[in-house]
Amino acid sequence: QVQLAESGGGLVQAGGSLRLSCAATGRSFRTYSMGWLRQAPGKEREFLAAIGWDGGVTNYADSVKGRFTISRDNAKNMVYLQMNSLKPEDTAIYYCAADRVVGLTAIPSQYEYWGQGTQVTVSS
Repeated sequence: QVQLAESGGGLVQAGGSLRLSCAATGRSFRTYSMGWLRQAPGKEREFLAAIGWDGGVTNYADSVKGRFTISRDNAKNMVYLQMNSLKPEDTAIYYCAADRVVGLTAIPSQYEYWGQGTQVTVSS
């Protein structure tokens, strides 16, 4: 089992950058594929990016490809999401999630564990 806690959200102007962090507890962290997803008010949860257990493989949604970068540090039990060129439509609650079954999945329901989320607000 793994527990997740996101941080790094906040208010940023359009065109700016933020780096989200996700701290994981649990000795089996490095066996999980990790993902970042978000949910805007009135919308369904949306996949953004995923990274394999060793960080060697990644998967991105088309909406963030080239702007967001996912990375992980297994020695620190951390996952990161670097977000550049932010747009007002990126405003949402951002979640990190863990999956040990499917791997690099873009389907939110296939993630087993979730953090509480961190709010990102992008002003125009």
